[in-house]
Amino acid sequence: MRLIVLFDLPTKSKKDKKNYIDFRKLLISSGFFMIQYSVYMRACEGQYSVKTYEQLVINNIPLNGSVRIITLTDEQYKNMKVYIGKKINNNEEIYEKQLLLF
Repeated sequence: MRLIVLFDLPTKSKKDKKNYIDFRKLLISSGFFMIQYSVYMRACEGQYSVKTYEQLVINNIPLNGSVRIITLTDEQYKNMKVYIGKKINNNEEIYEKQLLLF
C-alpha cells in the first residue's frame, strides 16, 4: 500500500517556517519521499503500517497547516499516469529513481 501526504503549511513567519521544516523532516525521517512539492509518499506493508504512519502524521500537524492523507493500494498506484511536459508512453517507475543535479 502507499500512503500519500499532501500538505499546505504557511511560511510567513519564522515560527511558521520552522514548523514547515520540522514537519518535512519528520516525513523524510519516517521513510516518506517527495513525489511533488508538498506531496510525500511512503510504501507500507498493510493496514497496520498505514494506520501507524497516518497517526504519526496526524499527531504532528502544525496548528496553522492543512494536511490531507490518501491511501492507495499498489494496484491503484501502478495505474497512476505521470505527465512531465509531454505524455509518457509507459508508466515508468520514475519515483524509484533519484535525480542528482550539479
